[in-house]
Amino acid sequence: MEMGFQENEQNQEFASQVAGLMEIGSGHYGCSHYRRRCKIRAPCCDEIFDCRHCHNEAKDSLRTEQLHRHELPRHEVSKVVCSLCETEQDVQQNCSSCGVCMGKYFCSKCKFFDDDLSKKQYHCDECGICRTGGEENFFHCKRCRCCYSKVMEDKHQCVEGAMHHNCPVCFEYLFDSTRDITVLRCGHTMHLECTKDMGLHNRYTCPVCSKSICDMSNLWKKLDEEVAAYPMPKLYENKMVWILCNDCSSNTNVRFHLIAHKCSCCGSYNTRQTQRGSDSHSCSSGVPQFIGSTG
Repeated sequence: MEMGFQENEQNQEFASQVAGLMEIGSGHYGCSHYRRRCKIRAPCCDEIFDCRHCHNEAKDSLRTEQLHRHELPRHEVSKVVCSLCETEQDVQQNCSSCGVCMGKYFCSKCKFFDDDLSKKQYHCDECGICRTGGEENFFHCKRCRCCYSKVMEDKHQCVEGAMHHNCPVCFEYLFDSTRDITVLRCGHTMHLECTKDMGLHNRYTCPVCSKSICDMSNLWKKLDEEVAAYPMPKLYENKMVWILCNDCSSNTNVRFHLIAHKCSCCGSYNTRQTQRGSDSHSCSSGVPQFIGSTG
């Protein structure tokens, strides 16, 4: 009984020590990107930085000569420096010298450390990187080649390599961006902040494909009223024009109007005037095209 009691005491003491090492310095070290208790040695330039983003901001910015610009290859990091005792060592969760936990979340594949567990980090093997938000809340789309919220699993429009490109507004690479990303109705992706900025400038179409990014039915009703309130002069009463609908991709032959042209297939005003389009997507009623002067 005494031996068992002593063993239990030793286990409790060990657990207490481990818990202590998990908390020593937690939240007091790191950078603007991550709270962590280590720095990394960049394998590309052999310099020490708080994280890969700090490296990229210093080495891949306009302040750096173009020939010397580069990004840090995260998976090639092999050395870290403990922020508490400054011991340089191989990548591992606990310092080999003082024993402190250098990151409550640690991924040996990404060589990634973070003390802020509220982000609910997880590693996606198919993406090949760590993501935030909780693994139970996301699924990996093989065609889009990225993780999406499970809310979108049966609803999103697949686009090949949807996030493997730059944001069409700010041009930051989306796949490993730390900023919130939104998936538009058309399947294209961009930063949520950039989408909001577009709204401030009354831009509600995808910068990539020009489809509407939200429900525009209320605006279409107002345009119906505007068009009805302003009849065309007799010179243009019978003028017909071909339009391409950005929302449903149909080519239709409609009456010309100075304000806007409505798609006769889906009712959208998100259209552009064209020469006669492909018959395969045409919803034309067969009315012959009237060639008149431009409005």
